[in-house]
Formats: sequence, structure tokens, C-alpha cells
Amino acid sequence: MRATAPASIGAALRDRSRRELLGADGRLFIVAADHPARGALSVGDNPTAMADRYELLDRLAIALSRPGVDGVLATPDIIDDLAMLGRLDDKIIVGSMNRGGLRGASFEMDDRMTAYDVPTMARLGIDFAKTLVRIDLDDPGTVSTLVAMAQAVSQAAEIGLPLMLEPFLSRQIDGRVVNDLSTDAVILSIAIASGLGSASAYTWMKLPVVDDMERVMAATTMPTLLLGGDSGADPDETFASWEDALALPGVRGLTVGRTLLYPADDDVAAAVDIAASLVHRDL
Repeated sequence: MRATAPASIGAALRDRSRRELLGADGRLFIVAADHPARGALSVGDNPTAMADRYELLDRLAIALSRPGVDGVLATPDIIDDLAMLGRLDDKIIVGSMNRGGLRGASFEMDDRMTAYDVPTMARLGIDFAKTLVRIDLDDPGTVSTLVAMAQAVSQAAEIGLPLMLEPFLSRQIDGRVVNDLSTDAVILSIAIASGLGSASAYTWMKLPVVDDMERVMAATTMPTLLLGGDSGADPDETFASWEDALALPGVRGLTVGRTLLYPADDDVAAAVDIAASLVHRDL
């Protein structure tokens, strides 16, 4: 379609059947697939796990077909692919905005908006926006990232577009950017991200599951989705940690990608079904 009828892709997005953001239980389960645009193709010990686009789309199609999956988080290329495949009717589309901080780049902390922007999301009927907010107090590139994030929050609030911020305190270790997942660091990142923009009415948080999640959730009044990160060694332990965190006030659901799309046993449907049952208890 890109070669023969490119205009039909935008039409497919604009004309798709849409739904309310939250269902009856007020919770959301979003499958995430915006990693490739940042040059992050690895899952576990496989450095190119997400490189095959057709395989990734097959896995996303399986995930989106499962009961309780509310939508998908991705960059325009993947969203367009899914629209062409007819997989986005009655799904929440979350548009990923800043992918410019390429994994391993010398400019990684200067994380610019290279994917969706707010006007385009409004035009195409994208339901939700997402930005990654990595904060390195020793890297001057952080300040331009914070300014861009603040502008995105303000623009989204002006048109009533929900936007989730994914904040981390990060630092360089042996030439690699590493996110600090200590409880205190996550709390500090939330405090900084919460103040971005000229209004917070449409701001959500996307937060990692770490130790002492009660303290983490006490640090924000924003509705929060939990992120899954990379595949862990013990999936049962991962699911149990999500279940515990989902019971906390303010937590509205999950936004998980690689852990579910590339599970250790390669059974995407089974992994997605377990996660969906944790979010939507009536399944």
C-alpha cells in the first residue's frame, strides 16, 4: 500500500472504529512495540530479536487479538503497518514521540522528538501519546530533552490528548546509559517529570515495578501504567510482581512489550492472556 496507495494508510487510521479510553473497570492493558525506532532490538541475550519486522507484526497481531488487550504503543511505521492489516479497530493507539536518543549513541540523552508529534496525532485520531524522560544530571543533553517533554505535555493538554511520561534517572556506566531502578531514584524521577508542562490534567505516568512500590505510588497523583521492561529470568516472579503492584491506588494497568511479545517459551498468546487477567480481573 505504501507503493500503490499511500494515502489510504492515513484514511485507515482516521476511519477506524474507535472506543472510549477506559472501559467499565477503568483499567488499561497496552502492548508496547516502540523499541526498534530507538535502535533497541534486543530481547534477553538475543541482540536482534526484534529485527524481523514481519515476525514482530505477527506477534503483535496475536497479542491484539487476545481478550483484554486494549491497545498498542508504537511509532508511526508500526502503527501504519497494523492499520494496513486492519488490527486497530476498537483499540487504543498510543503514539510514541521521542526516539532520537538512540541506544548507544554519543547523543543518547539528547532525546529528540523523531516520531509522532501532537498535531499529527490529533489529525489521525491517535488516542494517547507517550514520551520517554531520561534524566542524567551529569549530561547537558538532558535539558533539551526536558524542554521538549514540557512542550509536548503543554500541547497535548491544550487539545485534550492524554500523554504518558516514562521517567528515569539515568547515568553513564562504561559508556552505556543505565536507568537507576532504586526506589529513591524512581521517586525523584517522578517528581521531576510531574512538573513538566503548563498543565497536568492529561498527564499519566508509565513507571517500572521496583522495590517498595507503595512509596513509589505515594509519590504521584497521576494515573499510572506499569511498564514491563525486558524479559526476566523467572516469568512467574515477574507476573507476581505486576499483580502486587496493580493492587495499589493510582495504578490503572500495564504497558508491556518484550516480556510478552518474546516470552521464554515463545507462546505469545499465553503470556498475553496471563497479563490481561491481572489487569482485567473479570476475564
